[in-house]
Amino acid sequence: MRSKSPMGSVPCPVEWDTNMSVLVTGGNGFLGSEICRMLVARGIDVISLQRSTVPEPARLPGVEYLSGDVSNRSSVDDAMDGVDTVFHVAAKAGMWGKSADYERINVDGTRNVVNACLMHGVKRMVYTSTPSVVFNGEPICGWDERTPYGQNWLCDYARSKCEAEQIALDPAHRGQLPVVALRPHLIWGVGDPNLIPRLVARAQAGRMIRVGDGTNRVDITHVANAAHAHLCAYDVLMRDPEKVSGKAYFISDGNPVILWDWIQGLFDRLGLPEVKRSLPLGLVYRMAGVAEWVYRSLNLSAEPPMTRWVAVELAKDHYFDISAALNELGYEPVVGMEEGLRTLVASMQPNTNRTIGGH
Repeated sequence: MRSKSPMGSVPCPVEWDTNMSVLVTGGNGFLGSEICRMLVARGIDVISLQRSTVPEPARLPGVEYLSGDVSNRSSVDDAMDGVDTVFHVAAKAGMWGKSADYERINVDGTRNVVNACLMHGVKRMVYTSTPSVVFNGEPICGWDERTPYGQNWLCDYARSKCEAEQIALDPAHRGQLPVVALRPHLIWGVGDPNLIPRLVARAQAGRMIRVGDGTNRVDITHVANAAHAHLCAYDVLMRDPEKVSGKAYFISDGNPVILWDWIQGLFDRLGLPEVKRSLPLGLVYRMAGVAEWVYRSLNLSAEPPMTRWVAVELAKDHYFDISAALNELGYEPVVGMEEGLRTLVASMQPNTNRTIGGH
């Protein structure tokens, strides 16, 4: 029997069985580690499956770390022993890379997790999806879950996550394995390894250019809110699985931001330069298409300076109606915008100051 963690201070909306064991794939990642923290605070026995070995200083108390790859069926099968619930968070993110890698990790990996759940009699699963599954290149203004899956993906991440979500929500196994898929949009916060560091790096290098007219509104999701949504989904799966099983839910902080105003506000807090240059989307889109062609033709492993998918995301509206998550999952954001920005800036300020020097 795996050791139990002490009960934390997080209120529990349902009666939890602290003898249960929960597996979080990608539990050492940005979102996965936050989910692990919240589970441990509830006194739940948590196992994390991740590709790399987690060094001791980075390990969360109360979490057992197993090294393994979701694209490896035996790794997944071994991790499922005695598990009641799975949070399948692991994925290959990013907008550039080998198509085969996205297929292997996101699609085959999800299929391996679902099959292992069925084999081991796992009672429920929460799957981390993305709003990119409905991407079609058009502005997204308050769309809800009735929106069909997208097309013209422009990147393998969106395509592979769409296929993976359909595997997770397949009605064929709904009676054996209740599953909820969550679609948090643009996750940010302390520890973000992708979104904020990329923006800051461009600003520090003087290469930040506004794409479009700067008025587009987007949803963002603080990492604590995204993790909280996962536990809300689990709570409902425990007490009323038929209500939510087989469904997907958009998740966000609840109030769309004007993207470029939000970025500039963050830069101002960090003492970074103002974004003064801008280019129209059409021009950036065409330039990105040429860059993609060059990088693929030369088989370059590095990511192009701009891709068509990123250009569209930077210039067009993309925000969603999250009323289904509010009403059916009982989701409410637990971290507000000001609190999230304050803690993010505090975590970055020393490093940022050392980097930008005299700016």
